Amino acid sequence: MPVLPPLPPAAARRLSLALARARVALGITALVAPRLPLRPWVGKASSDRHARLLARALGVRDLALGMGVILAHRHDAPLRGWVEAGGMADAGDALITAVYAPSLPPAGRWLVLAAAGGGAVAARLASVGVDAGGTGGAGAGAIDGGGPAGR
Repeated sequence: MPVLPPLPPAAARRLSLALARARVALGITALVAPRLPLRPWVGKASSDRHARLLARALGVRDLALGMGVILAHRHDAPLRGWVEAGGMADAGDALITAVYAPSLPPAGRWLVLAAAGGGAVAARLASVGVDAGGTGGAGAGAIDGGGPAGR
């Protein structure tokens, strides 16, 4: 099986930040309006208050993982561990969705499998080169405005 070459560090950092922003948006949505991410995933069960509790807990997870990447970018800290952790969370979501696929709404199951599986693959691609050539510096500032170049 062919192995993809690592992304250049700047591209890996841009991808990791895009993934982080998407994760933060999903986390905030799950906290504020848990039925939105739940409905396509679990269908009618999205109305259950216990399901909404779990959605909010997953929202906190995604918010923390996404902010970890964003803050690491801003503080010129290593990113790889944060990016890998997000990818592992996405891979877990995809695996659990695949296991329970027969009992999930058809369109929603494919949406979640595509989003979570795509997130896991993208995190893998980004993680390999994200800290290559040193951390942060002008590269991080150019991406998010928080580093020395963005001040």
